[in-house]
Amino acid sequence: MTDIPASSTKADLRASALAARDALSGEYRAAAAQAIAARGLPVAVPPGLVVAGYFPIRSEIDPTPLLRKLAAQGARLALPAIAGAGQPLEFRAWSAGDALLRGPLGILEPSPQAAEVIPDIVLVPLAAFDRSGHRIGYGAGHYDRSLAQLRGSGKILAIGLAFAVQQIEAVPALPHDVALDYVLTEDRPFDFRSF
Repeated sequence: MTDIPASSTKADLRASALAARDALSGEYRAAAAQAIAARGLPVAVPPGLVVAGYFPIRSEIDPTPLLRKLAAQGARLALPAIAGAGQPLEFRAWSAGDALLRGPLGILEPSPQAAEVIPDIVLVPLAAFDRSGHRIGYGAGHYDRSLAQLRGSGKILAIGLAFAVQQIEAVPALPHDVALDYVLTEDRPFDFRSF
């Protein structure tokens, strides 16, 4: 857990947590991704379940080892695509080896020709998280809007992926912020469903 004063602003909390994440070595980050994949998800993944991952940017934990394991278990995979400013993400079908294109924010996304799917589980990148399942993202609100929309139309699980150093004491959550169901770190899974 990163030691940051609870009175810090969201921007300060984000900057401190990202600095702690950035300080991790490449070898540590790779080992952490493998540790999460080895443990797997804390829920059953029946064949055909749609799991949306993400393409890692900056020093985000890489979900690829976990996604490969889930695909081997029969899960269908998807990646997010930016639909536009202020809009929820689109989730498009994706398999390892499919070509990816740079989206509006320079993040790799599936082709617009890839089928749009509704995920059952969304793996969520983050800058910081707390013991209540609240997260700090990068400030654009894409995942909050997407998770709110998905939860409004059915049951989905939102599972954050993070390094242990990204845990902070408290996120100053706002009414539009959507809490996660779980966070998986290299050290342990956190279950927030009882909050």
